[in-house]
Amino acid sequence: MKTLLNLLVILTLTTQSFAQTLVAKVDSGRIDGARYMILFPQNWKGKLVMYAHGYEFMGARPLQSQNPGFANSMKPFLERGFAVAASDYQYQGFALPQGVDDTEALRKLFVKTYGKPDSTFMVGHSMGGGVTVATIENFGANYNGGLPLCPLSSRPYLQCRKEYDMYATFNGLFPGIVTSLTDIFDLSKPYQAQPIQAMVAKAKAIRTAILAKDSVLAVAFAKRFDLQLDDLPISLFFNENVLRDLAQKAKGNPFDNTNTVYSGFPNNLEVNQKAERLAATANPNTIFAKYDRTGNINKPVLLMHTLYDQLIPPTYGVVNFENMVHQQQKDALFTVKYTNGRGHCQFTPAQTAQAFDALRSWVKTGHKPAAGFVN
Repeated sequence: MKTLLNLLVILTLTTQSFAQTLVAKVDSGRIDGARYMILFPQNWKGKLVMYAHGYEFMGARPLQSQNPGFANSMKPFLERGFAVAASDYQYQGFALPQGVDDTEALRKLFVKTYGKPDSTFMVGHSMGGGVTVATIENFGANYNGGLPLCPLSSRPYLQCRKEYDMYATFNGLFPGIVTSLTDIFDLSKPYQAQPIQAMVAKAKAIRTAILAKDSVLAVAFAKRFDLQLDDLPISLFFNENVLRDLAQKAKGNPFDNTNTVYSGFPNNLEVNQKAERLAATANPNTIFAKYDRTGNINKPVLLMHTLYDQLIPPTYGVVNFENMVHQQQKDALFTVKYTNGRGHCQFTPAQTAQAFDALRSWVKTGHKPAAGFVN
């Protein structure tokens, strides 16, 4: 559980060290209600990184623009003379389409205020990696390249459907341990996001209940969803918040598993007979259609992923998008780097810097870096 706890700390940028020696100037404000922050390094060279943050629980604090650790997390870019501009987005939770729009609005403000940068790169972690990919697909003319890190780069519907299917099958095999999908998508009940502070205690309770029910089945279930057993409880906690958030934004259930045949479990017949099944009550296009993934990139994209990821496994973070890029015949503009990191977005600053340097060199020389391992 420790690795996923660390990931949530990263996603909310709670590092407390403020890199004051790197930052010469801070510009902040609001655009249509979305807070933003722009950091300028001491040696600013007219270059810009637009940064997109990952998923935040509804009501989570502090926001990115108010977090003293944000500058420290941006060191690989600030050290190279890049200004970094980031939007908080107009709302939290699933905000991939809004993140694209708010990032583009901030880029326009930057250009209007400070002039057109010599070069502009799009960078983001997790859901922000999805914002990065969607930005390059839809606003690539404004960028030299993109660096999606541990990104939500599959079609967003498919990624979120994975979380839904995890709950449906878990509730069938381990009933009464976590909230039912019926309750999650029941809009007559008051919505209350679980505070991240409750995560550890809730995860321990889930783990105890799972092991008491069937520890062997628990291991197999976790493996079916590309998880280690220790990470399953917190993944369930995280996914419940995501699904509750989607229920509110879609105004119902955008998924439908009444026709789904589940496989990959020790007893597939048991799973299919016991899985919780709900019909859709909301149009999924309401929240997933805008900036849906296409693979149609027109600028270099270097995607970096860890080999193990509790929230976005490589199948969803790399393989699905790779296939879309290939279908669009844009392979020349796409390369993948991977690390042996053991968790979501578990990159060292040196690995991030190495990937960013490889992308910049690609843009400058036209020589595509080989895919492969980053130490």
